[in-house]
Amino acid sequence: MKILVIQQKMIGDVLTSSILFEALREKYPNAKLDYLINTHTYPVVENNPFVDNFVFLTRTEENSKIALYKFAKHIKNLNYDVVIDVYSKISSNLITHLSGAKTKISYHKWYSAYIYHFNIKRLTTTNLDCGLAIVNRMQLLEPLKISFKEIKPKIYLTNHELENSKSFLLNNGIDFNKPLFMISVLGSGHNKTYPFDYMAQVIDQIAETTNGQILFNYIPNQETDAKAIYEKCKLTTRKLIYFDVFGKSLREFLALTAHCDAVIGNEGGATNMAKALQVKTFTIFSPWIDKDTWNLFEEKGFHESVHLKDFEPKTYINKSEKALKPQAEKLYTKFKPAFFKEQLNVFLKQTN
Repeated sequence: MKILVIQQKMIGDVLTSSILFEALREKYPNAKLDYLINTHTYPVVENNPFVDNFVFLTRTEENSKIALYKFAKHIKNLNYDVVIDVYSKISSNLITHLSGAKTKISYHKWYSAYIYHFNIKRLTTTNLDCGLAIVNRMQLLEPLKISFKEIKPKIYLTNHELENSKSFLLNNGIDFNKPLFMISVLGSGHNKTYPFDYMAQVIDQIAETTNGQILFNYIPNQETDAKAIYEKCKLTTRKLIYFDVFGKSLREFLALTAHCDAVIGNEGGATNMAKALQVKTFTIFSPWIDKDTWNLFEEKGFHESVHLKDFEPKTYINKSEKALKPQAEKLYTKFKPAFFKEQLNVFLKQTN
C-alpha cells in the first residue's frame, strides 16, 4: 500500500500533521508512507522515522498553474492507493483529484466534496488537552479504521546537532548553570505579534524574576523589529539578552531551543516546535486566533498559554476569527501584560 499525506505551507501545520505518520505506521507497518510538503518546511520533519519519502512542492508549482498541473500528473504516476489531503485548498484539491487514488480523504468543503470519497467535518470544540488541531487531524484517519490517539508532534535532532549547538552556546558565553530562555519576540505577521512595548514588559519581568539568560528568536530580515523590542527593555534586562546568539537556519534554531529551559512569547512555529522538543512553553496568543485549536497539550506548569478571551470573554461572544482579524491591533491594545503577570511569575518560578 502507498499512502500520500498532503500538508502545504506553514511550518506549524507541517509539524502538527506529521503525527498522522506515527498512527499510519502502527496500522500499516509495511506501507510506503510519503509526505507532500513545501520545501522550506522540511527541517521540522527531517529524520522523522515514520516517513519513507518526502515529496516537495516548490515555489515554481505555487506560482505557475502549468507547473502545478505537471506536478499533479507526476503524483498520479506514483500510483498512490490513499491520499489524505490535510491542506484542503485549491492546489491540493487538484493534486488529489488527478492522483487516481482509490481512497481520497479531506475536510468537508462544499466546493470540493465531489473530489473525495470521505469528507470529514471539523469539530469546533474539544475537552481534550491535545487541542483541536490534533483532534481534527486524527479524524482524517477514521475512514482507514484508525482509532483516535493523542499523539504529540516530535522533532528529531541528531546527537551531532545537539553537541554543536551546545558548543556554540558555550563559546558565546552561555552558562548552563543558569536558566536559559528563548523569546519568540515576533509572530509570523503584524496581526500575530504582541505589541513591542508590551513584549518588552514581559521580557523585563522574565529578567527580574529569574535573572536568567535570554535569547531572541528572529530571522535576519526581522532584525530591525527585534532590535526595536530589545531597545524598549530596561538596561538591566538588556545585559541579560544575548541578541546576536541565534540560529542561522531552522535546524540550528531547533538545536539551540533544545537547550533552553522554556520558550516564551508569540504563538506560532517557535512555540509549536518547542513543544515538539519537549521544552516548556508560555504562549501569548494573538487575540483573533482561536486558542482552542492551537493550544496543543496544555499542561499547568509545562505548556501554558494566555489569550485576551481568558480575561475579557464578553468581547468574543458570537464573534468569528474572520470578524476579529481586522480588529487585531485594537484587541492587542487591550491585552495588557498585567492580565497574566501573576500566571507568568508562577510559571517562571516553576521553571527557574
